[in-house]
Amino acid sequence: MESNLQKRIENKKWLFEAERTIGCIIGSLMYAVGVNLFLVPIGLYTGGLMGICQVIRTILVDYMNLPVGNIDIAGIIYYIINVPIFIIAMKKMGKRFLAKTLITVTAMTIFMSVIPAKLIIEDMMASSVVGGIIAGVGIGITLRMASSGGGMDIIGVLLVRWKKDFSVGKVNLLVNILLYGACLFMFDIKTVIYSVIFASVYSIAMDKVHVQNINMAVNIITKVDTKAMEQEVFEELGRGVTKWKAVGAYTEEDEQMLYIMLSKYELNRLKTIVRKYDPYAFIVQNEGVRVDGNYLVKL
Repeated sequence: MESNLQKRIENKKWLFEAERTIGCIIGSLMYAVGVNLFLVPIGLYTGGLMGICQVIRTILVDYMNLPVGNIDIAGIIYYIINVPIFIIAMKKMGKRFLAKTLITVTAMTIFMSVIPAKLIIEDMMASSVVGGIIAGVGIGITLRMASSGGGMDIIGVLLVRWKKDFSVGKVNLLVNILLYGACLFMFDIKTVIYSVIFASVYSIAMDKVHVQNINMAVNIITKVDTKAMEQEVFEELGRGVTKWKAVGAYTEEDEQMLYIMLSKYELNRLKTIVRKYDPYAFIVQNEGVRVDGNYLVKL
């Protein structure tokens, strides 16, 4: 009976992860569509690491006359730069998160390479806004699937873990200032202004879709030994756990109570871990709590 229940839980877990992986691929496709059909044809640049890769592409293709045909090599450059980032992050972040991020970045590279940069909307303002919405929603979907688009997402989290007064927002802001400063030097003010408009709309659309910035307080009440569960929470989520002993008022049986603070997008991963060790655990979740102190805001 217990074995069959465990098998059903395992099957549901794999199905859940498969659905999320498909979501990551769909999000990658939307991002590539937003960039290649609305941004690249009018000569604009995204923010972050991808924007840097687009500038490198422009230098290689337009200034050094590298023969690439109709392929946009920005995605390929992005993938190459992400390889050492993945190697560095391998021991610092959850294996499942990194695996899905690798799938996302791979899909993103393929889609950006095969989707031709065709001009659909000639108006730069309209193209910036529409492209920003589509690309932002795409990345927002990947974030909701507990993945990321690689690049500055991972670098920012690593820097936050290395030095607490860093934040991902600060890192992205610094990179974008340097990027658009280079664009202003290489191109013109019009290119920079519309690129900033795209990046702003992109960020807003992404934030509207994903739920990473919603904090959750979760209480887990269980009768099993929680050492292995706690260890997996540390390794997979990188979250701390506060625990204390409890007694059931009705049964008078000894229990363990775990208290964990995390973001909403990590909640399903936490539930998967808990159900793996105790299918009957009691999970109480409180959404939208405020946190002050040593709490890591991811991505």
